[in-house]
Amino acid sequence: MHRFAAAVTCLLVGFTAACGNPNDLADATIPNVESTVTLSALTGTPIATPSAYSVAEAMAVRTDQGAPFDFAFNIDPAGRAVFLPLAVLGLGVTTGTNAGFLATDATFESITSAPLNGYVTADTIPVEVGQRYVVRSRVVCSGLGVPKYGKIEITAIDPSPGARTITFRVLTDDNCGYRGLEPDIPTE
Repeated sequence: MHRFAAAVTCLLVGFTAACGNPNDLADATIPNVESTVTLSALTGTPIATPSAYSVAEAMAVRTDQGAPFDFAFNIDPAGRAVFLPLAVLGLGVTTGTNAGFLATDATFESITSAPLNGYVTADTIPVEVGQRYVVRSRVVCSGLGVPKYGKIEITAIDPSPGARTITFRVLTDDNCGYRGLEPDIPTE
């Protein structure tokens, strides 16, 4: 009987080792690349100018074309520059994960990984030049049921009537299930 139990144990160990951990992610293949984005305010600017940003697609988006996005930019009636996550616009989900912002005092370069929790998803985010955020997208990796992550640093805001723009540095991780926020192919 001991030989049978030992043989079954060896087979189970062998199968487990051969199959590996089913929760492991495939290796990341898309390099993280920094870019600069300028958005125009939702109000008081031509409709043909992008006023929103998609963390998931790493691009500026025109809100009039129905393309998915994670947050929009506006200048409120008091003259404050603000980001508006999807939930603030009434476009978020009622259950699950919404796009959001996590303010940080860390330098842009020292933000190396996105936290899982703590994101502001249902409030207007007032922004100023020099502020930095870790950002989370809506759920886009449907097979894993997870969002994508990025980091931004506000580099310029022009509230003048002829401009009404914001410019920011951004780096997003386009690999589903990864939260690494350093240039090149992420490992975490």
